[in-house]
Amino acid sequence: MIQEKYRECIDACLQCMNACNYCYVSSLKEYELAMLRDCIRLDRECADICAFAAEALSRNTPFAMEICELCAKACDACAEECEKHEHEHCKACAEACRRCAEICRKMNTAA
Repeated sequence: MIQEKYRECIDACLQCMNACNYCYVSSLKEYELAMLRDCIRLDRECADICAFAAEALSRNTPFAMEICELCAKACDACAEECEKHEHEHCKACAEACRRCAEICRKMNTAA
């Protein structure tokens, strides 16, 4: 059973993963691919790290603090890049990333 203390973080990671995946796919459909290259790369990285974090936390990993720290860093980097772009999918992704990073950091201060 998933520990309740991880529930908010797991949910934020899954929401962020979905936002990053959507931004990734949407960015590939844009005309200015060269301008979105870093955004696309960071979307994939962040989505993968968020998925790993959610999965590991659901298993009650003993590495929760380290994984949440890595996830927060990935989310910050992705949000910073997405905030450079005006596309709605980038704005939504940046928002989800900021929220996830905040919750991951809260996990580390609560532990």
